[in-house]
Amino acid sequence: MRWPGVVEYYRDHLPVGDAEAVTLLEGNTPLIEAPRLARKIGIDARLFLKYEAMNPTSSFKDRGMTVAMTMARAEGASAVICASTGNTSASAAAYAARAGLKSFVIIPHGKIAIGKLSQAVMHGAQVVEIDGNFDDALRIVRAVAEQRGVTVVNSTNPYRLQGQKTASFEICDALGGPPDYHVLPVGNAGNISAYWMGYKEYRDAGVISELPKMMGFQAEGAAPIVHGHPIEDPETLATAIRIGNPVGWKTAEAARDESGGTIEMVTDGQIIDAYKLLASTEGIFAEPASAATIAGLRSLARADAIEAKTVVVCTLTGHGLKDPSNAIEVCAEPCRVPADLDAVLEVMGL
Repeated sequence: MRWPGVVEYYRDHLPVGDAEAVTLLEGNTPLIEAPRLARKIGIDARLFLKYEAMNPTSSFKDRGMTVAMTMARAEGASAVICASTGNTSASAAAYAARAGLKSFVIIPHGKIAIGKLSQAVMHGAQVVEIDGNFDDALRIVRAVAEQRGVTVVNSTNPYRLQGQKTASFEICDALGGPPDYHVLPVGNAGNISAYWMGYKEYRDAGVISELPKMMGFQAEGAAPIVHGHPIEDPETLATAIRIGNPVGWKTAEAARDESGGTIEMVTDGQIIDAYKLLASTEGIFAEPASAATIAGLRSLARADAIEAKTVVVCTLTGHGLKDPSNAIEVCAEPCRVPADLDAVLEVMGL
């Protein structure tokens, strides 16, 4: 079967009516079993990685953007706008181009990975850098929308979460049921909220009978939910979750509490270790924010918080090539030797 994209495949579960889909054939991303990583982490469970990097713009944002852009065009929008630390800007620009809409992106100066910025500008968005953080950017976006009637496609747009929930449908479809634990990074907190929405809807529809525990992880320098108050100047190398006052704060807490899960934090050092471990153990390159998921799972394993013989799914939100500078910085540079066989063999130890 030719995959038709999220809107067409799950149309009956989405509030889109008969609107023509704006799609780049997002969704249907791999659910990769990772037994070697499970052993390295120290859990006696089946571990699966939902690799959202395989979406068209290489992040999970495409799921929500296809629905948001479908409805923006159906409702007569001529332009869209978003605040972003990276992935949203890339996705919004690509889907706006696909829809034939003008796009504007407001980003914090110096706080966006080059791979993500390159996508936004290539897709034709007008990118504006501000001297401030993500929360400042979102405040400006909301004001522009109110004063000029431009459609906001951040996760404040309810259609975004509707699209993002389809990842939980895919997981259940692939596994034949829900996992016992679902572990994912928390930045603006839309994803944990969307996944929980999807699991509950599948249960209410009778597709599944149980629900997973939702286990979210923030970066230590950007952990407002963990600390219980906004962070004025959030800092972490995981730029995708460098957010001090999440839009989805309350719905994320609800997902945590209703599921019997947790929202905790990991350090940048833990994120870097997990970033390298994932790539070297399973051959999967994910952005640092995704590695917060693996770091979080390691933390849960050390606390014996994952029961044996269970099923665990970790969401990997975006591709490592989104943020290549971090990869170069944390790994050893190539050895440089003369163009001589003996010299090469020597450094290879062969």
